Amino acid sequence: MHAREYQILREAVSEATHACIHEAEVCLPPDVKAAIDAAYESESDPVARGELANIRANIREAERLDIPLCQDTGIAVIYLTVPHSCPLHERDLIDAVYDGVRRATHSVPLRPNAVEPVLRQNSGDNTGVGIPPIHISEGPDLTVTALPKGAGSENVSRIGMLLPSQSGEIPAFIVETVLMAGGRPCPPVVVGVGIGGTFDLAASLAKEALLLPIDTMDEYEREILNAINSLGIGPMGLGGSTTALAVKVKKAHCHTASLPVAVNIQCWACRRATRKVSV
Repeated sequence: MHAREYQILREAVSEATHACIHEAEVCLPPDVKAAIDAAYESESDPVARGELANIRANIREAERLDIPLCQDTGIAVIYLTVPHSCPLHERDLIDAVYDGVRRATHSVPLRPNAVEPVLRQNSGDNTGVGIPPIHISEGPDLTVTALPKGAGSENVSRIGMLLPSQSGEIPAFIVETVLMAGGRPCPPVVVGVGIGGTFDLAASLAKEALLLPIDTMDEYEREILNAINSLGIGPMGLGGSTTALAVKVKKAHCHTASLPVAVNIQCWACRRATRKVSV
């Protein structure tokens, strides 16, 4: 590939990053909007129904005005799939993503959220050491996916190293995590769960679970969702029958002596968007 073509492709990755962050910040995916609409229709508590009505109005106004759904525009967690045919080196892909995040910070605009962890100095453009997190995997197409993650929901997430004999207690661990979170993550939430792997892999799986469509759940996920909604926390923690919109689980094999379980909670603004880049 000629240098000019290489640069054009790098710019395309940057623009795809910028575009999918913009879309994710402003427009919720159809499956999430449908789940919120269904919750509004089924909710009988008047206060909870009012809160869901406010959320629906918020969604409409964000789209109409082309502005972020929430003042906490989060940290943009980025997922790349890269085919063997892609000529870009990993370092160039990462640099392109960083460029796209900086552009989105100024154009969407995004609140500058990235700070040095001890001194709390703000970089001003949502980039820094290790930020944005970028996960690269092999795939048939070159794609960029953005998952903006706010702090309110991230801060109540949890990981536990359970004993192998406690596999039957996994649902209780998940429900307990949501109970401990209460209204802080701005429910109704989407609950991503990672089961198995290692300490770090379980956490990654839990976040990846938030990328899955929420309009389908298996029996295991549905049972946990029902248990969560029986807690009565409700929208914004003010009571009601809709504490969570969905539970999504991803699993990995783990050590015979280990059972990691991670719960990554996302607020009602379960933001995600993907762009494909032609190679």
